[in-house]
Amino acid sequence: MVNTDAQGKRIAIVRNLPNADSSSEDSIEWALTYLADLLKQQDVSVIQNQSPNEPPDVDLCILIENSGSRPTRYAHLSKNAVVQNEPEAFCMISDTINGQKILAVAGSDVRGLLYAILELADRVKYADDPWDELTSLKQLEEKPATKVRSINRIFASEIEDKPWFYNKEFWTEYLTELATHRFNKLHLALGMGYDYGHDPGVKDNYFCFAYPFLVSVPGYKVTAKGLKEGEAERNLTMLQFISKQAKLRGIHFQLGLWTHAFDPSESPDADYVIEGVHPGNHAAYCRDAVQTLLQACPAIDGITFRIHYESGIPEPAHEFWREVFSGVTQSGRIVEIDLHSKGADDQMIQIALDTGMPVIVSPKYWAEHMGLPYHQAAIRRQELPAASTDRADLMAITATSRRFTRYGYADYLKEERPYGILFRLWPGTQRVLLWGDPTMAAAYARSSSFSGSLGVDLCEPLSFKARKGSGTPGGRDPYAESSLKLDGNEWLKYVYYYRLWGRLLYNPEAEPSSWQRYLQKEFGDAAQACEISLAHASRILPLVTTAHLPSAANNIYWPEMYANMAIVRKEPSFYDGDTGAPYTFTSVSPLDPVLFYSIDDFVKDVLEGRSSGKYSPVDVSKRLLQLADTAEQQLVEAASTFPDVHTPAFRRLAVDIAVQVGLGRFFARKLLAGLAYALFECTEDMGQLEEALKSYRLAKTAWEQVSSLTSGIYSEDITFGYKPYMRGHWADRLPAIAEDLAAMEQIYEKVRSSAGKKPSSSSSYLFKTRKDQPDCVHIPPDSFRKGQSIELQVSLPEDRSDLQVAVHYRHVNQVESYCTAPMNKNTRFYTATIPGSYTDSSYPLVYFFELKDDRGHAWLFPGLAEDLSNQPYFLLRQQQ
Repeated sequence: MVNTDAQGKRIAIVRNLPNADSSSEDSIEWALTYLADLLKQQDVSVIQNQSPNEPPDVDLCILIENSGSRPTRYAHLSKNAVVQNEPEAFCMISDTINGQKILAVAGSDVRGLLYAILELADRVKYADDPWDELTSLKQLEEKPATKVRSINRIFASEIEDKPWFYNKEFWTEYLTELATHRFNKLHLALGMGYDYGHDPGVKDNYFCFAYPFLVSVPGYKVTAKGLKEGEAERNLTMLQFISKQAKLRGIHFQLGLWTHAFDPSESPDADYVIEGVHPGNHAAYCRDAVQTLLQACPAIDGITFRIHYESGIPEPAHEFWREVFSGVTQSGRIVEIDLHSKGADDQMIQIALDTGMPVIVSPKYWAEHMGLPYHQAAIRRQELPAASTDRADLMAITATSRRFTRYGYADYLKEERPYGILFRLWPGTQRVLLWGDPTMAAAYARSSSFSGSLGVDLCEPLSFKARKGSGTPGGRDPYAESSLKLDGNEWLKYVYYYRLWGRLLYNPEAEPSSWQRYLQKEFGDAAQACEISLAHASRILPLVTTAHLPSAANNIYWPEMYANMAIVRKEPSFYDGDTGAPYTFTSVSPLDPVLFYSIDDFVKDVLEGRSSGKYSPVDVSKRLLQLADTAEQQLVEAASTFPDVHTPAFRRLAVDIAVQVGLGRFFARKLLAGLAYALFECTEDMGQLEEALKSYRLAKTAWEQVSSLTSGIYSEDITFGYKPYMRGHWADRLPAIAEDLAAMEQIYEKVRSSAGKKPSSSSSYLFKTRKDQPDCVHIPPDSFRKGQSIELQVSLPEDRSDLQVAVHYRHVNQVESYCTAPMNKNTRFYTATIPGSYTDSSYPLVYFFELKDDRGHAWLFPGLAEDLSNQPYFLLRQQQ
């Protein structure tokens, strides 16, 4: 133990909680015991349960109160420590009274009080001198900006996930970490690993159709054939334990029941065949199983249902789900119903509302990936409604009229809606490498309340590990090097991730010390450089995802371990199903096609002399290189400062940053290669083909460096599925990159040797610099009245006769297109009107401006900030 001023000190914990119920008392008792144990580890003597009016003979008195506390001898102090009527808020304030040091801690409710106590515990745990940390705390007030801050933990593999599911020590430590960082919801997702209708031949179906793995339902003889005797009872006991431990820590426990398929004929080799269910009793059994499960596990606070065809229920299925939802009602208590939004129509939502239960609709944030921290300004054209589908027997709604609900907020954000909206951030972009950017996490917190939404459900790192039967014993740990393994506690690698997300979702303006104390403890004087390096590295893959998306599906596109999409197309690709014709790398759509160019669209505009404010592949490439350079420079600084770069914690951090640096350089160079090649195809300009080869060779070199860096560090087969593009190692991707480059070189040799080749030209397209954007000022209205026109104004510092400005606007409904109106110029002011006929709708509005000069330059306003962490458009709500 390090000698500190805390050793030998005496601290009294005094409770003044007259209105606490038994559940609250249990939670507070747990938190105070946790705090006391940490203090005792610092050789501090802790006295608990002292009377609030009894003068303690101690070095410090920690006074625990809530909004209903009775006046005490410290009333003039503690009354200032109560936050007014804000759920989950807390306050601390300190003073010295009659020579006694007092730290008053108050919460507006039990969660607020838990967060206050856990904040003290976290400070004690990570402080160099806990005594100085506690006594120097003068005043702190916090309240949540985001109502729901949820972590989604997915059970996807019997082999790899049973060890953590049955591990009580894991759950107590993990849930404590979540509560400490103010997550207030845990979503344990069962059956999320398979998409029935797309995944024939399901094998690892443990917990897919979850009911018989947990409960025996009276009146039915339903079993999972092959399940060991007593295993269902063991599973239920663990579920009861997990949900109770979550509730003890102030965490809402959500059980995800993502699959309701039972028919063994589609998957005859499934590990567990469901017996006793048939079409005649399917809905009734599920109804009664829901009731039985909720009554057997009373700490379940909500259930998430996937209500489209991938759950195994062909569409339309409104009456099936009406029956299932009635089981929630029959449980006899209030249970939240969360509808995964894909395919959900007004009728389905109303069926859920008719239960009288609280209803949430949970759309995807950025398809099944993580983009920049705003909601996409537009969806891809592939997502627009379709007139028909060749699978009308299965996906009659989701694939046609409600197709646009698959990957965003769709049309769910009406102003007066009787349900809540919770965005789900899927794990396709980054699963293994450490992520940690405070600026981006704070921006996500702000956008999670978009248009009155509740918050976000985060699919945590390693989500879908060993999916679809690809698991191996011990395979959840992605490391090959023994010194880097975490002995079954892989989640500990990501504690900084949980810290950033939880605290910044709670309060995007949180003091940096709340996450820096962890870095300081781990990396000492290198902490600041580590923070900056990881933050810049963490922006790389979200930018790639936003700007270039071969597939919205997380089980196809994995940019973190990218399976190469050929620039020189020679044969069909597994990306074809979601890329769209002509299925080429250069035709790939951005995930936000209103703010970003595809390569082909950019080339077309350039060659036809059109200008747009969209971000081009050149812009994205330059930003990726800047992020990579900054991350690398700061990592070098950290390594030069940290005394032992061979410690496991530093090596894990350094390797993951270096990999993201390499990925940034790879994608930057490949985008330029694709751009130059597209220009060559359109112009037959040899200079562009030479530039394509130059950039692609640099991209290949970057990937080779990533492969070399991770060799022997990470496992040779990291599995997130059984298909080659969802498993393996970075080295496995090199042959496809080399093959594509070789195909381009063959074309170059063929063209070079031909008699009619065109002369080389400059590669100015690749290095064209976006001019600085004119300074703009726009003050958005506070709100608007439905049916009344809206006047918008943009002003510039000076009159610009060469500048035209237009406003693009639409309802907050992603199936709609933007309207565009040129703005009227009057000296340095530009004005436009959104007509009342357009505002006469149920939706808020989003809008942004596009500026163009007469020299072909164009910009978007507000556009993206340097840190890529702002909302690049304006949101305007209706006046309520």
